[in-house]
Amino acid sequence: MSVSMEKPLIQVKDLGKSFGNIDVLKGISVDIRQGDVVFVVGPSGSGKSTFLRCLNRLEEPTSGHIFFEGVDITDPKTDIDKHRQRMGMVFQQFNLFPHMTIMKNLTLAPMKLQGVSQKDAEETAVRLLERVGLSDRAEAYPNQLSGGQKQRIAIVRALCMKPDVMLFDEPTSALDPEMVGEVLSVMRDLAEEKMTMVVVTHEMGFAREVATRVMFMDEGYFMEENNPKDFFEHPQNERLKGFLSKVL
Repeated sequence: MSVSMEKPLIQVKDLGKSFGNIDVLKGISVDIRQGDVVFVVGPSGSGKSTFLRCLNRLEEPTSGHIFFEGVDITDPKTDIDKHRQRMGMVFQQFNLFPHMTIMKNLTLAPMKLQGVSQKDAEETAVRLLERVGLSDRAEAYPNQLSGGQKQRIAIVRALCMKPDVMLFDEPTSALDPEMVGEVLSVMRDLAEEKMTMVVVTHEMGFAREVATRVMFMDEGYFMEENNPKDFFEHPQNERLKGFLSKVL
């Protein structure tokens, strides 16, 4: 079967989300395929983070459907916790358990949710810590780490669950500028390894360099989508042109 015929990893069909009488997402449809690195950009308040959080039902969609690996995860009968194990999520804030060592933070979920043995969980954690340059911090506590180190640990924690897709919600926005690069470096490596990723970010240079597709969201819609080169160099939509003129 050719790649183009394969079912998308994530299919979003006519997704709507309202908070009270405010429509934040207005009938969004998009396919995300295995190996896609999709960057979602747009002004604050455009619905980017809400879209991302709907993908694993941290926000409950008001209407529409989301299919993940062929299963409609918006169906109330779906065991969403089971599917969340295959969707890694990295937030602006690191959400590490402050009273646990880094190793405990990394091994807790695989052992508890997936029944992985302590030995195997620790081996995976050690390998991933080495990969992000933090193998010497396994016994440290979160308050002993810099913001950039904490965010790299948050990425490793998600990877310890061996997810099929990684969702990033503005992962560098809470970091000091000099720490941003170390987090982007880890994400760049993941993209090169063909990890499927959906990234909400303000890092336009990074989007241009790493994305397979960039999508511009405003007023609850995807107004334009393209490959990075054409997206940034030849924008078609007037709203996108105005946005890029402010951020580039």
